[in-house]
Amino acid sequence: MDPIISIKGLTKTYAGGFQALKGVDLDIRRGEIFALLGPNGAGKTTLISIVCGIVTPSGGQVLADGHDIQKAFRAARAAIGLVPQELSTDMFETVWDTVRFSRGLFGKARNDAYVEKVLRDLSLWDKKDTKIMALSGGMKRRVLIAKALSHEPKILFLDEPTAGVDVELRREMWEMVRGLREGGVTIILTTHYIEEAEEMADRIGVINNGELIVVEEKTELMRKLGKRQLILHLQSPLNTVPAELSDAPLELSEDGTELTFTFDVQSQDTGIAELLRRLTDRGIDFKDLQTKESSLEEIFVNLVRSGR
Repeated sequence: MDPIISIKGLTKTYAGGFQALKGVDLDIRRGEIFALLGPNGAGKTTLISIVCGIVTPSGGQVLADGHDIQKAFRAARAAIGLVPQELSTDMFETVWDTVRFSRGLFGKARNDAYVEKVLRDLSLWDKKDTKIMALSGGMKRRVLIAKALSHEPKILFLDEPTAGVDVELRREMWEMVRGLREGGVTIILTTHYIEEAEEMADRIGVINNGELIVVEEKTELMRKLGKRQLILHLQSPLNTVPAELSDAPLELSEDGTELTFTFDVQSQDTGIAELLRRLTDRGIDFKDLQTKESSLEEIFVNLVRSGR
C-alpha cells in the first residue's frame, strides 16, 4: 500500500541561516498512529507545518494522499486536519458555529448530521451553544479537534494534543484517537508525554537537530534498544562486589542489599544462569529477585544523548 504521507529530502532553512530540517525522509502508512518525538527545537513543529502548508520548505518534496503539497495545495490540504498546540480559536463564537464554519472553509457541503456526530463523539454536544470563551481548557482543546475533523480529513495531525489537560481527560482523548484510527484516519502525534507515545503509537520517529535519527515499530524499537535489569535482593548485605565478579555488569546498592545485573534484551544468552551459579559458588544468597525493562522514555533520552 502506498504511504498516505511521503516526505523526500525535506529541508528548511530560516532567515539567518538556521537549518531547522536537514534532508528528512519519512513515509507514514495509511491508518497508523505515528508518534514524532524530539526535544524542544528539534524540528517537530516545522515538519508538521510544512506538511500542512503553513511553512514553505527550502527543498524536497511532500505528498499528502498522493497530492504534492506545493503543486496541488488545495487537494493536499483538504486531506489534512491539524490540531495546533496553541489554543487559538474565535472565543466569541459558539462551539456549533465555529465547527460548522471550519467545514465550510474547505468547500464542503453543509452536513449538520456529521457536525453533530463529531461533537457527540468528543462529548461536546451539550456545549454546542456555549461560547468558546466560557469553556475549560480541556474543552477548548476538544473544539480544536472538532474543527480539524469538520471537513472529514484522512490525515489528522495532533501537535501536543494533551498539553495542559488533566490525566482523566487525557485518557478519554487517547480513546477518542484510537476510535478515529479505527475509522480509517491516519494519526500523526507529537508529544512531550512519552507514556502517551508508548500507550498509543504503532510506530515512533525521533527527530533531533533537524534530522530523523530513528523510525521504528514501537515494539521493535523497545526490543532493539531496550535494556533489561535483574535485581537480586540479598539475604545479607555486601560491602562491595567481590573481585571475582568484577567482569560482570553488576551494580551494588548503597546499602549493600541489592545487586543489579544489566543485560541485552536481544541476547540469546543473557548470562543470568551463569551469574546465579557464580553467586551461589561464593556463598552469596538472595531472598528475592525481580526484572525491569527500559521504558520508552529511557530509550528516547539515550537516543537524543547519543545523537543516533
